[in-house]
Amino acid sequence: MIKWSRIVTFLLVTVIIFAVVATTGMKVASNTTLGLDLRGGFEILYEVSPLDKGDKLTSQTLSAAVAAINKRVNVLGVSEPDLQVEGTNRIRVRLAGVYDQEKARSIIGKPARLTFRDAKGKILMDGRDLAPDGAGVSFDQTTQQPIVTLKFKNPDKFANVTRQYLGQPVGIFLDDKLITAPRISSVIPTGNAQIDGQRSVQEAQDLSKILNAGALPVQMKEIYSTSVGANLGSQALHAGIEAGIVGTIIVLVFMILFYRMPGVVACITLVAYIYLLMLFQNLMHATLTLPGIAAFILGVGMAVDANIIMYERIKEELRSGKTILSAMRAGSQRSLSTILDANVTSIIGALVLFYFGSSSIRGFAVTLILSIVVSLITAVAGSRFMLNLAVRSNAFNKPWFFGVKERDIRDL
Repeated sequence: MIKWSRIVTFLLVTVIIFAVVATTGMKVASNTTLGLDLRGGFEILYEVSPLDKGDKLTSQTLSAAVAAINKRVNVLGVSEPDLQVEGTNRIRVRLAGVYDQEKARSIIGKPARLTFRDAKGKILMDGRDLAPDGAGVSFDQTTQQPIVTLKFKNPDKFANVTRQYLGQPVGIFLDDKLITAPRISSVIPTGNAQIDGQRSVQEAQDLSKILNAGALPVQMKEIYSTSVGANLGSQALHAGIEAGIVGTIIVLVFMILFYRMPGVVACITLVAYIYLLMLFQNLMHATLTLPGIAAFILGVGMAVDANIIMYERIKEELRSGKTILSAMRAGSQRSLSTILDANVTSIIGALVLFYFGSSSIRGFAVTLILSIVVSLITAVAGSRFMLNLAVRSNAFNKPWFFGVKERDIRDL
């Protein structure tokens, strides 16, 4: 006797899955953060050394350098830069959506050490004396040229400098370059100063933002750089998506033709798998790269592989003469250890790739690990739930629905 309540539940779950995917799938896909190789952008690898000879490069110094670079990257309008420390003396900077290499180099790698010096080169004050966000942009009232205004933490200290060097020029240096050398005509008690000589408003804004971000605590030497154009990134993205769609369709058709009713269940859970994988990537703020798309497609095959292991075990139980319900129970239980072993070894391999690999390899590893975890939810738990509903409905009580011929069934 057919149990219609289970068939209705099966259909209801299927409708809910496809309805959620259809209504929110495009939004989830559009919110995915694309990497440099898919969106286009610029990548630089820096070799880091201490500012002063004799100092040691520590992990705290590297962390401080990454924090300073991150603030500077905001000047370029990049909201989600990929900054990674590699080894003991290297920092990799990946900026998706940035195509002006020279501007990126000048802003990221510039030490931006602001100093006030007397005529003999003695440092009187430096950028550490600036108030938080103490650099701004204004215009000279006479020439209407853009200038950078400065406000210091301790106005008394600046007042003492102007009092001591009254009538003398004080040079304002950015790194070792003299920007301007105004003559102190009066004591300045307010703690305010200005840097002129900016050629445009944009140049003044960039300089003020760099000064507010702070000087780099290290010296950085560029040892590698590469860029990906927007068109090339777009082509790679479309090629990756097309490969994923074609591969998924072939897998779905194969599963339905070869496994029939369990194949239909696999197709339903595979749709849920793809949706959940994209959703979890967004929630983790993971960046999707071209190797990540490869891992995504590989994950589809691994998710289906878990179904195949379980379905083949069920077919073997059916051929041994067991009933469909008994075969499903035995096949599900006996295939679980094999599925877990295969996935655990894959996760171990992905963790090794993540630990030793560079940024692109790490993107592949992260996507692969996430895909394995999601496949355990959909291909194992989800498939078992859906298959249990179908079998217990008694609507699929013939071996044909499981891809087993009756002549292959051995009598007990």
